[in-house]
Amino acid sequence: MKIKLTLAALALGASALGVSAQDFTPENPECIAPANPGGGWDFTCRQVGKMLQDLDLIDETMQVVNLAGGGGGVAFAEVVNKRGDDNDLIVAASSATATRLAQGAYPGNTMDQVRWLASIGADYGVIAVAADSEIETLPQLLDMLKSDPTSISIAGGSAVGGWDHLKVLIAANAYGIDDVRTVKYIAFDGGGEAVTQLLAGSVQAFTGDISEAKGFVDSGDIRVIAVLAPERLDGEFADFPTAREQGIDAIGANWRGFYAPGDMSDAAYDVWVSKIADLYASDEWKDVMAANGLAPLDLQGDAFEQFVSDSVQQIQNISKEIGIIK
Repeated sequence: MKIKLTLAALALGASALGVSAQDFTPENPECIAPANPGGGWDFTCRQVGKMLQDLDLIDETMQVVNLAGGGGGVAFAEVVNKRGDDNDLIVAASSATATRLAQGAYPGNTMDQVRWLASIGADYGVIAVAADSEIETLPQLLDMLKSDPTSISIAGGSAVGGWDHLKVLIAANAYGIDDVRTVKYIAFDGGGEAVTQLLAGSVQAFTGDISEAKGFVDSGDIRVIAVLAPERLDGEFADFPTAREQGIDAIGANWRGFYAPGDMSDAAYDVWVSKIADLYASDEWKDVMAANGLAPLDLQGDAFEQFVSDSVQQIQNISKEIGIIK
């Protein structure tokens, strides 16, 4: 069984929703990052919040609130149950969110309880080790997993069965590890915490996305042994080898974007969609994408909601194939 996970139906270049009358202005803009500081959701909130203000798309400073737990489930439940009509609130989301929704891991919650705003790019997955690790390549790591699964623990910032976990299983399966349930994955609340455990020696490898790994690479703490991209990325990421060039046909791209409370007003929803679309189209955001290894993914409003729906269905199918759900 070969598993390839690509971004489903990339409708690149989807047109932004136009808002003729800007009859809503966020007074206390807030972004919930559903994990501890240092991970991909935290990056999404902080980078977008700063850029919205730098581009004069919002008047007030975006407050970022870290609400970790349940692989994003604590934040999702908070929005659905307590803040359903908050017009000032947006929430960072990603393939990890779609994965948890696909697997029914947010008890009693479904994707149609919130409104899906827009994407801001796609973040390719990485597998990394500590800078001083004896492991040099992805095949070397997977050989160790194959011969003695108990010798390797891999940390990630999503829950067991979540997106970070799935990326490792996709690579393991592509390498010929038939029973991927033998792979020892340890979940933490965010990529930052997972890397901390890697540096402490508690685990032997890290699975995450290139944006959350970048700072730790720059500081010399970790070394990327594989990017789960079809080909090498450009610029400062060009030195990172792909899994594919090491003979392992594993691809995993994590979309990044936002959802909003389900009862947000249409006026507020349209304005938020418009603001994120304007940010995405700016040269300044293109620079942020290039600096953080984000690939293009330009979807807003209905097109983004359909994309998330397709992603949830795709991940459900994959999760059944590898035995995570029935």
